[in-house]
Amino acid sequence: MNAPSKPDSVRQSLREQYYDALRPLNLAPLWSVLQGLVPAEPVPAAKPWCWRWQDVYPQLLRSGELITTEEAERRVLVLENPGLPGRSQVTDTLYGGLQLILPGEVAPAHRHTQSALRFVLHGDGAYTAVDGEKTRMRRGDFIITPHWTWHDHGHQGDEPVVWLDGLDVPLVGFLRAGFRENHEARAQVLQRTEGEATARFGSGMLPLDADRKAGMTSPVFSYPYERSRDALQVLARGGEVDPHLGICLKYVNPVNGDWAMPTLGTTLRHFPRGLHTRAYRSTDSLVLVGMEGRAEIVLQQGGTLSIGANDIVAIPGWTAWSVNAHEDTVLFGYSDRPVHEKLGLLREQRS
Repeated sequence: MNAPSKPDSVRQSLREQYYDALRPLNLAPLWSVLQGLVPAEPVPAAKPWCWRWQDVYPQLLRSGELITTEEAERRVLVLENPGLPGRSQVTDTLYGGLQLILPGEVAPAHRHTQSALRFVLHGDGAYTAVDGEKTRMRRGDFIITPHWTWHDHGHQGDEPVVWLDGLDVPLVGFLRAGFRENHEARAQVLQRTEGEATARFGSGMLPLDADRKAGMTSPVFSYPYERSRDALQVLARGGEVDPHLGICLKYVNPVNGDWAMPTLGTTLRHFPRGLHTRAYRSTDSLVLVGMEGRAEIVLQQGGTLSIGANDIVAIPGWTAWSVNAHEDTVLFGYSDRPVHEKLGLLREQRS
């Protein structure tokens, strides 16, 4: 015979006593947290958001009046998602920041285990040096700083230069795998001719032993915008446009055809004027940067985010979005898609 059931209030009191007894033993009941640990679908804490160039550029210039590169090491304004205050994250899984360098300045050399990308937004005359090779920075150029490579930045021009820094800081931080080291000199000694990496690996030819020397990151660390944009334009003339993604090309490692970076997937997208894409969402978080034209990012959950030249939009994972292109529009993007692919976690939904 079953014992008579206890009133709900008594049962709840007994459970609370039980939970109290578990805490000193560092135990917890799964059934009280299961829905949060294993949700029915992703629930990002980050919010879709737009940082407008007209708002952030004056603040960057102001930072140049208040702090030097020597004091700051990197004069950067972090893109802080309003859903993640104080976390230095542009989405749940990505870091983004806007870096300013002024004429004559040098941002000192260091290295770290986080992989970094630079996407140049404004100005001319700056350069970055990566592992002994220097490359100039021009608007729209995508430049890679592979993990644990020495890098410094300098400015030999006469106007402020700004670029977007994108890093896998949240991922490396979650894994507690971060290391960092300052160089003994302010700037590293250049050991290779400028353009050498592109000549070896970016000309449609490869050294004979390229496969043996291949790493996880592309050996080409500078992808000029002019060349990438030309590829988009040729495809645009062909007329075949993906109804969800527009014309979307990924930056690749020329040795193996994989993403250019192991943890950050970078793309360049073209949306012809008048195109209204269909709704799309995927598990990876995405940051979009306006290069040319003007468009609206339409959020299926409600609302729109306008994006123009140098504006930056964050789209958290599993957020459904589409594009209304008011003009011929070119957008650069970076996401954590390579990690999702390699771990078998990537899921897409196309309406």
